[in-house]
Amino acid sequence: LTQRGAGIGGKNRIVDGVLAILLGLLGIHKFYLGYTKQGLIMLLVTVFGSLIKVGPFIMGLIGLIEGIIYLLKSDEEFYATYVQGKKKWF
Repeated sequence: LTQRGAGIGGKNRIVDGVLAILLGLLGIHKFYLGYTKQGLIMLLVTVFGSLIKVGPFIMGLIGLIEGIIYLLKSDEEFYATYVQGKKKWF
């Protein structure tokens, strides 16, 4: 048996949800799931978007929303959707 949130396939939805909420504007939760391209997009939008103060806000909001979605899913749903199904956004 796995611990609650311990995940199937080596990815922990609780860890990913917390990363998304706390560091989502940097795309850290995307890197954790193995979505390098999406993580880089979030990181670059935050860095270059900080020049006009909008990028970090938008990426932080996306991270917050994704983190909440991850935490509300069951381990099985999380695995099926984001690990096995490779759903990249939301």
